[in-house]
Amino acid sequence: MSAGAAAGPEHSHPPRPLPVRRRALPWALAGLWLVVLVLALPFAGRLHGVTRDDAVDYLPAGADSTRVAELQQELPGGEALEVVLVHHREEGLTAADREAARQQAEDLARELGLAGTPQGMLSEDRTTEMHLFTVLGVTEDERQAVVPDIRDRVREGVPEGVSVRVGGSEALLADMEDVYDGVDGPLMMVTVGVVTVLLILIYRSPMLWLVPLVCVGTAAVTAMAVVYGLVQGFGLTVTTLSSSIMTVLVFGAGTDYALLLVARYREELRRHPRPSDAMTAAVRGAGPAILASSGTVAAGLLCLLAADLNSTRGLGPVGAVGVLSALAAMLTLLPALLVLLGRRVFWPRVPAHGGPEPSGRNLFDRMGSSISRRPVTILGAGAAVLGALALGTLSLPDQLRQQDNFTSPPESVTAVETVGRAFPEHSSSPLTVLTRTGQAGAVLEQARNTDGVAEAGITRDGAGWTEIAVYPAAAPETAAEADLIENLRAELRAVPGAEALVGGVSAQQLDLGATSADDLRTVIPLVLGTVLAILILLLRSVVAPLVLLAGVVASWGAALGLGGLVFGPLFGFQGTDPVLPIISFVFGVALGVDYGIFLMHRMREEVLAGADTRTAALTALRRTGGVIASAGLVLAATFTVLTTLPLVVMIQVGFVVAVGVLLDTFLVRSYIVTSTAWLLGDRIWWPGALDRRSRPAPSPRLPAASRPAAERAADDR
Repeated sequence: MSAGAAAGPEHSHPPRPLPVRRRALPWALAGLWLVVLVLALPFAGRLHGVTRDDAVDYLPAGADSTRVAELQQELPGGEALEVVLVHHREEGLTAADREAARQQAEDLARELGLAGTPQGMLSEDRTTEMHLFTVLGVTEDERQAVVPDIRDRVREGVPEGVSVRVGGSEALLADMEDVYDGVDGPLMMVTVGVVTVLLILIYRSPMLWLVPLVCVGTAAVTAMAVVYGLVQGFGLTVTTLSSSIMTVLVFGAGTDYALLLVARYREELRRHPRPSDAMTAAVRGAGPAILASSGTVAAGLLCLLAADLNSTRGLGPVGAVGVLSALAAMLTLLPALLVLLGRRVFWPRVPAHGGPEPSGRNLFDRMGSSISRRPVTILGAGAAVLGALALGTLSLPDQLRQQDNFTSPPESVTAVETVGRAFPEHSSSPLTVLTRTGQAGAVLEQARNTDGVAEAGITRDGAGWTEIAVYPAAAPETAAEADLIENLRAELRAVPGAEALVGGVSAQQLDLGATSADDLRTVIPLVLGTVLAILILLLRSVVAPLVLLAGVVASWGAALGLGGLVFGPLFGFQGTDPVLPIISFVFGVALGVDYGIFLMHRMREEVLAGADTRTAALTALRRTGGVIASAGLVLAATFTVLTTLPLVVMIQVGFVVAVGVLLDTFLVRSYIVTSTAWLLGDRIWWPGALDRRSRPAPSPRLPAASRPAAERAADDR
């Protein structure tokens, strides 16, 4: 049908002109957003410059290792930079090789302004020699150039057949920052590309797909500018992880809201002659569900402020800003643009005023028919699938080591691996102990006498504190080293007046794991309580919110379990990032509830219109099934973009959230929630007015003597 034919009924009954104010509103909204975009663009571009990825930004606020990192910055020369120079020849280092390595170490020490040359350590098999450097006197601005500068210096003068690599905690951090620096651009381009392709496939229109894309892009720019303002005004910690998740969240959630609104607008265009009236009806119909959805996600994310982990706590407001920016754009800019463009934006499938509703049985009609015939079987089978997948959580790999967070090992990781093979009894990454200077001697003696310590020595003093480097006998980030850290902390705390603290890379990873587990126990009840309260207010029921929450928690557990089954065997990951459970839970629950809200809100509309709950459940599934399936695919695809990045933590978060969204879209919402609503019937609205109104009033009971004999006999039985 052509656009002109679609508009036929309007020409036969010309509507009265719209009031000037109503005609001007879309133009005013579009103009306002243009101003916002122009003002936001310069600040959005500065967000990358204030993104922080130092170790302290990913550490728990109250941990010993965090306090050590903070105090090190106050000591003379600032934080100590640990660097390891590793020379290796597979068939064994010759005398000439060792002399060249010693000469390089001397030259490097002199150029870095170090007092003396670090003693070289030769492995028992004579294949590897390492020199440990502690670099001081480097300003924060100079720090990023230290490792690249050292690597450039040691490339020359190396005998043929000898590999030389720069490792250590500072080299590992430098390589991590290089990866982070290359994330933003590719992430944005891939996300835009994925959303564009999906919108074209969904709408099959040469123009319609562009409108939501423009709106969600505007929302993303606005969100970045607002987050930049929060960094400048309130010192908010923004990491590359949180800014990356915010990007995919804005595009995923914003596109979801657009799909829901556009689908409702298309329905209303068949009922209203004017696009403005149709849009008003669409916003009134879909707006409450979109508001509740975005409010649920934002509130769930803000619960992360209760976390102790700096990076996790910062993700809360960053993600909430992204969701609310998407909400604002989709409920103001998107309606304005659609009204201004009129019906022709849907070409070639233009909805005509008075035209018929889409006919024919679709996939969701067939789903509804199967649910009405076998609700118990479907509910039981769905629960069994989710439960079986959730068992995979027992197979999740142990905590991810910092060096294993790269998908392609950089030079710092290969250096660590070389040292680990050559010196299994010695760590190249020392633990850092800070103690009050007056008790430094006693603390040093106690450290040397602690089982599992290979050697220890004072590194520097200043500002009332003394720094001691402690080298474990165990390999880095192993169970034996973790035991040593716990024992060392216990032993050194017993030294009177020392106030000793144990930090360093391995201690940071230990604190990270412990704090993540504590945060999970704190945040999960808070998220569940917050989401439940919002759902109760929206649905005027207790049973329906509990059904929705149970479903999304089950889908999160199943998605995490599937990760446990594939992370090691299929992806080759050596561990699970400790922040994965808490981040995937917040996003899995908050985003998964979205689709339940869309379904249940439409079901409630049908009941209010006079349908019984069972009919309303099937009608809601049929009417919302297509758009929610499209929204689920878009949201899952945007989070899947994270799996293209070269960091294990982002791949794991992207995988679990995407799988959880798909499970919730096609299993939990379509089958489990709908079959549960079918079985519960009107009881799903308990204790709200719909439950009371839908139950027939009890018949008045007559006195026993007045009732028929058959009825009295039935009572007796």
